[in-house]
Amino acid sequence: MRTAQHSAFNTQHTARGTGHARRGGNLLVAQSGGTTAVMNASLTGVLEEAARQPAVGRVYGALHGVLGLLEGALCELDQHDRALRQQLAGTPAAALGSSRHRLSADEVERALAALRRLDVRFLHYIGGNDSAQTSLDLHHAARRAGYELYVTGVPKTVDNDLPGMDHAPGFGSAARLLASAVVDAGCDTRAMQRTDPIKIIEVGGRDAGWLAAAAALGRRCESDPPQLVYLPERPIEIAAVLADVERVLARTGWAVIVVSEGVRNADGSLLAATTAGARTDRFGHPQLGGAGRVLMDRITEALGVRVKYDRPGSLQRLLRAYRSAVDVREARQAGRAAVRFATQGQSGVIAAIQAERTPRYRAWFTAVPLELVAAHARLMPESLLSAPDAYPSAAFRAYAAPLVGRLPEPGVTLLPERGAG
Repeated sequence: MRTAQHSAFNTQHTARGTGHARRGGNLLVAQSGGTTAVMNASLTGVLEEAARQPAVGRVYGALHGVLGLLEGALCELDQHDRALRQQLAGTPAAALGSSRHRLSADEVERALAALRRLDVRFLHYIGGNDSAQTSLDLHHAARRAGYELYVTGVPKTVDNDLPGMDHAPGFGSAARLLASAVVDAGCDTRAMQRTDPIKIIEVGGRDAGWLAAAAALGRRCESDPPQLVYLPERPIEIAAVLADVERVLARTGWAVIVVSEGVRNADGSLLAATTAGARTDRFGHPQLGGAGRVLMDRITEALGVRVKYDRPGSLQRLLRAYRSAVDVREARQAGRAAVRFATQGQSGVIAAIQAERTPRYRAWFTAVPLELVAAHARLMPESLLSAPDAYPSAAFRAYAAPLVGRLPEPGVTLLPERGAG
């Protein structure tokens, strides 16, 4: 996968349309990739804006992403009332069903033929990097065929690694969950330090460490968890990690360690390669999971202490109880913005969130070309990175705090600061 560093995007180059779609037609929306706590809020936004636009006729939903389009598995969405939309917006995961299917060249043509039969002129795909590639493929196919189709993506990913935007819907809620969970995990590890002094929590992040850094947002002082954080942007050496852990244990007697699933060795290889092997998905991405277990084994072997290993997996990205209010609102707005861009005649773009944080937080949407997002990953910039024991940096806290919202207090303990021994 190619990577792109975080940077401001010049919106002069995002306009792809003629001001308005030349003709009206039907609209089709689908959801793809790993689900989030706010993915259906984006779907609701699409439906709300479609109902307002006179250029939009029937509204279809494809079940399980592009597979539904290929298989004719569709549902009609334009009859849903406001109450049902509100319920939909509050439901996690993907109400239409999701998939990770990559279109072959033949399937691209079949999908375009299906869109023609349905007289679909507005296509919205809610997803991340790989979904952007699918949207881009369909945009190019329609242009080659001379078919008037306006393709605008709706961003979604908890990994927060989509280029061309300040952040992505889904990240704020997942970050809030992880930051809250690590605060409470610290209470458990502090209490159990005589038997299980170390806890490793492995979080999402194949290429970028946004989630791992966010897991430290509840930290207020040096002894608060997580005391150590490891990201893909900063390759590690096991010897250095062991030294970090020994230093923390000497100071506090216990440690919570957060590690991204995509953390790498100094030579660039995946730390989890020994457990994940060479398996890849249909988009060629390695199937990750196990970096935390590798660290657990190495720490246990070298230091002779018991280590607990937790991997939230899919739970980190979709629990509704931890949804961020800003995330819900912006996910919905992203769906609305995508429909507006399409009916204004823009295609081959994604509705990207831009934001500023001074003098107060404010967000808006721009139409970013899909080719800047498809098959790319936005890494954390150097300005937001820290040493493993210094997360979150002040700059990262300023960036993430408005997206996450209020977090639980660290809590209290009756144990002395150095309780072991």
